Amino acid sequence: MEQQRKLAVTTEPFKIDVPEGFLASDWQVKRQSGGVSPSERRQVWRFLFGMFPCSSTALERPLLQEQLAVRYQVMKRKWQQLLPAAVHLRLNGTDAELIAAVKYFEQRKKREEQTCRGQSEEVKERLSFLELQAQVLFERVTFDIEELQEAIRIIDKDVPRTDRDLAYYLGEGSGNLLVLREILITYAAFHPEVSYAQGMNDLCSRFLEVLDSEVDTYWSFSCYMEKFSRDFRADGLHRKIELEAELLKELDPQLHAHLVTDNMDRLAFCHRWLLLGFQREFEHSEALRLFEILSCDHLALISQQVERAHYQERLARKHSLEDHPSSEPQAINTEFTFELFICAAILLEHRDTLLRCRNEVQLIQFTSSLQGTLDLNSTLKKAEELFYNYCKRSAWDHLNDRCRSRRSKEEQFIRHLRNLFS
Repeated sequence: MEQQRKLAVTTEPFKIDVPEGFLASDWQVKRQSGGVSPSERRQVWRFLFGMFPCSSTALERPLLQEQLAVRYQVMKRKWQQLLPAAVHLRLNGTDAELIAAVKYFEQRKKREEQTCRGQSEEVKERLSFLELQAQVLFERVTFDIEELQEAIRIIDKDVPRTDRDLAYYLGEGSGNLLVLREILITYAAFHPEVSYAQGMNDLCSRFLEVLDSEVDTYWSFSCYMEKFSRDFRADGLHRKIELEAELLKELDPQLHAHLVTDNMDRLAFCHRWLLLGFQREFEHSEALRLFEILSCDHLALISQQVERAHYQERLARKHSLEDHPSSEPQAINTEFTFELFICAAILLEHRDTLLRCRNEVQLIQFTSSLQGTLDLNSTLKKAEELFYNYCKRSAWDHLNDRCRSRRSKEEQFIRHLRNLFS
């Protein structure tokens, strides 16, 4: 168990070897919870976030990537032809960097077009066939024009504010902001049930910076959103904040009671933390590492299974003399994901400060003061300790309840015998 406990807080970056053949399973990608080596992050993320199946071979992946690239271009061209006025970002003339970004972006597109014209006839023929397939695939897709236009309006407000201090968006790299815009519009167009919500730009920017590819970013981001799109809807985020409140109530009832008073809205100040995976609270490279840790579900799937197995073993030994089998234990709330323990660790670390907050404004000021100041390894260690303590306490609480129930039955039986012979 101590070996399991050390996994999440390791400071050693994980290196993965992608062989010429198969990766065998996604276990190799997801088994390490300490993040991956930055030099191999681009390669690993394509598997971690589902763009490439882990069962794919080195021969299959270039063909799959080519197919995905053609599909993406057909999808993007479809909304651009329908809304030609939305192809170009509208500029107000006051943002010189953004005006330069449009210039760099147009130059990049011209270079890409020249590269395409220089392809061999064999490649052009293969791409033409893939394009025909994609056109058939998306032929019947229709758009709600008004909803898409509204999504584009919000995207055009959010994108220029995205991570402008990162090197990836400086100088000629500012053209990447326009790449981000096209990815988000294409996603909104082909996922109307999700469309676009504020915060998606920051999340998608994370993929674009690491993968440095418009196509790879679109498909990896889309795969991620298949699992987490609910977080960007009001009901999903409300549920997550409710779960955080439930967890904090178990870990620290006094702090929980203070934060759910009439003056404060049930941990709503944690909204951005949970929505963006603590993107602003840690130094940038560490925030990327945390994103990997949270995305691999390591603690939620592996360590919890180990703890649950030990728990079931204890139950089996305790009730081995009973004639009937023990029922399946339901003590651990599996909705308590590891990100909730990360959030709880931050709250408990700053417990005294939070207890002095008296209203929502002070809480917002508190969360703003944490931006870029937290230490990831320290936070991970505290969160993992909270996780294991919760699992163990829940297991033993359940076991004690079973023992008390058994003792009660035994006492009733003894009293019944005494009544018979009295």
